[in-house]
Amino acid sequence: MERPLLTVLLLVGLIIGCAVGSAYARARRGWTDYQTAKKSVPGARRGAWLLIRGVAVKAAVIGLLLFGAVAYAAVGSDDETAGPAPSPSTTQSEHPRR
Repeated sequence: MERPLLTVLLLVGLIIGCAVGSAYARARRGWTDYQTAKKSVPGARRGAWLLIRGVAVKAAVIGLLLFGAVAYAAVGSDDETAGPAPSPSTTQSEHPRR
């Protein structure tokens, strides 16, 4: 009579032990992954700021070029090659007769 009870207790202990052991293994893997990610964050942050700085520099250069183009277009050039303006022609018209 004691043997079946002992077998059931051993089986229950084995099932609980497997469940606790697998949970412990998952927790250890999670902790290792967390530590790895934590160590890589400063490098990733530095890389992100470098990318953002590159985009900001390119945007500033494009903005300055656009500003210069608008300023140049607003001032205009001194070389106007349109030619002389037409002078008014003198026409002799007849006076109305009565």
